[in-house]
Amino acid sequence: MAERSQTAPEAGNDMGNDDAIGGNVSKYIVLPTGYCGQPKKGHLIFDACFESGNLGRVDQVSEFEYDLFIRPDTCNPRFRVWFNFTVENVKELQRVIFNIVNFSKTKSLYRDGMAPMVKSTSRPKWQRLPPKNVYYYRCPDHRKNYVMSFAFCFDREEDIYQFAYCYPYTYTRFQHYLDSLQKRNMDYFFREQLGQSVQQRQLDLLTITSPDNLREGAEQKVVFITGRVHPGETPSSFVCQGIIDFLISQHPIARVLREHLVFKIAPMLNPDGVYLGNYRCSLMGFDLNRHWLDPSPWAHPTLHGVKQLIVQMYNDPKTSLEFYIDIHAHSTMMNGFMYGNIFEDEERFQRQAIFPKLLCQNAEDFSYSSTSFNRDAVKAGTGRRFLGGLLDHTSYCYTLEVSFYSYIIGGTTAAVPYTEEAYMKLGRNVARTFLDYYRLNPLVEKVAIPMPRLRNEEMEAQRKKEKPPPYKHPLLRGPASNHPNGKGDKRRSVNHKDPSNPF
Repeated sequence: MAERSQTAPEAGNDMGNDDAIGGNVSKYIVLPTGYCGQPKKGHLIFDACFESGNLGRVDQVSEFEYDLFIRPDTCNPRFRVWFNFTVENVKELQRVIFNIVNFSKTKSLYRDGMAPMVKSTSRPKWQRLPPKNVYYYRCPDHRKNYVMSFAFCFDREEDIYQFAYCYPYTYTRFQHYLDSLQKRNMDYFFREQLGQSVQQRQLDLLTITSPDNLREGAEQKVVFITGRVHPGETPSSFVCQGIIDFLISQHPIARVLREHLVFKIAPMLNPDGVYLGNYRCSLMGFDLNRHWLDPSPWAHPTLHGVKQLIVQMYNDPKTSLEFYIDIHAHSTMMNGFMYGNIFEDEERFQRQAIFPKLLCQNAEDFSYSSTSFNRDAVKAGTGRRFLGGLLDHTSYCYTLEVSFYSYIIGGTTAAVPYTEEAYMKLGRNVARTFLDYYRLNPLVEKVAIPMPRLRNEEMEAQRKKEKPPPYKHPLLRGPASNHPNGKGDKRRSVNHKDPSNPF
């Protein structure tokens, strides 16, 4: 790589030092030193002034090499991880080296084979760069920060190329997705605006359940799911969409779940941060997942709205808030896994392990061995920790993490890179796991295979022949009081059939 000049940048490249980056580059043309005249093919044009874009500065090191600086989160210079930018005006077969030079984290999956995403106008499907072209190292030229360098060859002159840290999932895409669902007029899908962000973007709340469960006075078992509190953790949105897509489907398991549970989903808690291309913070520079203790209605309005709703449901004697799951993405670990809470009550602690263990059986990319339970002081303001302390012993709160990069299937050592579809598949498996948790498997067969009508005497004879199905999971044995599925006398025990492969 070329030696970097220690002098001030040339005119045209003068965008200040690393600490002064305040916005995204906008159609920024990089001209060779001393060049005058109109840009020619091969004089690259960088842009990040679009939704979820992030690139704060470009320095040309040589004819072939460029230092790229991530724009810090708005109002918070600590976080510099997410990047998303375009390059155009390329020459065919032009080869370059791009160095992302100001990551705020030292540990990274780039050490383990992760590579940036790329697409172009003629090839709109995102794909990962070959890992052999990606290097992650400590660079003495950049205050000994870690640098991620990748080599790339532009092969089509008319294309605009886009590079990103991970698969983008924008606020606009999310709104279009919800609009398309709403147009289907499903009587078990409800969308409402729970509030607005500081910049007046919608905080959407989805309710997925049978209409009978919403009748006045009906008792409800609620599963509450949130996502994208950290805006750069885009896999969260794909997992969340997988959950939603499955729950609204006509799959027999989905139909049974809608009959027995009420799913409340707030898929995008930080719409401003998502729109702006931040990695961790809101517009005003707050890490919202550290403000659950006392969210401000003006500084953290989306968090404030969700917390108010959860507390309201908790205080409703007809509502049993059974699960809270907050979906994130992890920048240093493989697979999907969960964080849970620690309780003094050993029985409650053991019951809390049931859902992750069941999910591990249903999802090949979920690792129970990576799942951990803690009460670290630095996590005190998170949704999992705060709600785990607020809610009673019938409720379980988890953070669901999924790798930005890959998963390793048990018994192998090869990393399988995640795709958009693989993230959504994990979401579908999360939804299906509630069937096992609530022992609803016998009901799926009745939905999937309609039983012929029987006369009364035949029905009585059939009932006498039926025996309770065997248990599959040892942890689920015992009386209903040992298995959390409601509050007080609202609980119902449903037999759990051994599903050799219910899916």
